[in-house]
Amino acid sequence: MDAQRAARFPFVPTDTPPLVIDRTEDVWLIRDNGNRILDAGGGAIVTNIGHGRADVVRAATEALGQVDYVVPLWATENRVALIEELTEHWLPDGFTQASFFCGGSESVDAAVRLARTHHVSNGDHGRWKVIGRDVSYHGSTLSGLSVGNHDRRRSGLEPMLNDHPKSDWLDAESLAKVIEREDTDTVSAFIAEPINGASGAAMVPPAGYWPAVEEACRANGVLIIVDEVMTGLGRTGLKWGHEHFGITPDIIVGGKGLSGGYAPMGGMYTTRTIVDPIAAAGNSLMYFTFSGADLGCAVSVKVLQIMREEGLVDRAAQMGQRLRSRMEEELADHPNVADIRGLGLMQGIELVKDRNSGESFTRSDEFAQQVAMEAIDRGVWIYPCGSGPVVDGLLFGPPYTITDDHIETIVGVTSEAITAAASRLS
Repeated sequence: MDAQRAARFPFVPTDTPPLVIDRTEDVWLIRDNGNRILDAGGGAIVTNIGHGRADVVRAATEALGQVDYVVPLWATENRVALIEELTEHWLPDGFTQASFFCGGSESVDAAVRLARTHHVSNGDHGRWKVIGRDVSYHGSTLSGLSVGNHDRRRSGLEPMLNDHPKSDWLDAESLAKVIEREDTDTVSAFIAEPINGASGAAMVPPAGYWPAVEEACRANGVLIIVDEVMTGLGRTGLKWGHEHFGITPDIIVGGKGLSGGYAPMGGMYTTRTIVDPIAAAGNSLMYFTFSGADLGCAVSVKVLQIMREEGLVDRAAQMGQRLRSRMEEELADHPNVADIRGLGLMQGIELVKDRNSGESFTRSDEFAQQVAMEAIDRGVWIYPCGSGPVVDGLLFGPPYTITDDHIETIVGVTSEAITAAASRLS
């Protein structure tokens, strides 16, 4: 594709035309010029079973040949099959209720509405606030941006956002203080990722954080929403990221890994304890037009089956350990690397201008973006990120099918890309 034609794609025009991807295969993104890019970011931490799986394509073809659009209120074979697959093999005990959407942002929006509707149905009309964290990201809807706090993605939109309270992202004791300050009877829920993704570059919370959060929420009748859009369905080496911390949420939000990138899908999961009061009060939860599309459900069933049959959750844990080990060997002493962290195949690197002083590059330098561009030039895609105190970070979320050779390429290119970007900015 010529550059002039490709330049028609960006909604906001830029001086640089976008990359053109001609096809995808295994762990590779193949450009229109034939060059191959190793998908170390899994796109946007999405791809889990790898690209171009023929059995997924067949499942999608069969589904589309049988059912196209059906309103979200009605059952289809694939919709019910996906609920059965999830409740029998993936969701925690007691999580029997599932609703599907077109992605993580929609799923978070639905979870926020579900928490509020639950309280209203119980007669607690004053509970509406959703406490988030001061470093967080929960999608691009106005509700998601309101309960989250990704400064780059909220920029300029602040007057349109509800001023939901925030707790310290690494201090569990601050949550109890915020609940007390806001008045317990006004707080509906607390929302957080088990491990910060796009906002914190795979920041794992300190020991004791999540149990303390759960204790504060239970003591005050506050629902716990875990945002597992990135961390769910095997990404961290367990089925769900919150399982690493031994907590029991009230609502789980999932997204990216549900369909492995083969269809736009997200999910929200909960228990009868949450939905029974809604039914008893005669209330409901409004859907989106394309919620739970039959095609997406069929694809998701096949993706989840492949993960089970091939043991890919365990593989994510094993390959994540290898990736982390190689990163620490090669990058732990790099002058522009402040920290390496994460779980499973969700690993992150925090970048700085000077490791010794902790000084960051300025926001306008867009250092993480520069590193990602240098990596692409060397044939590897890494997901740049950062918000608040994490000015620049890199996220790694490759397919669970990567090999040791792929890991060597990822680590080698990452080191070269960081050095090259830092040298150019200096």
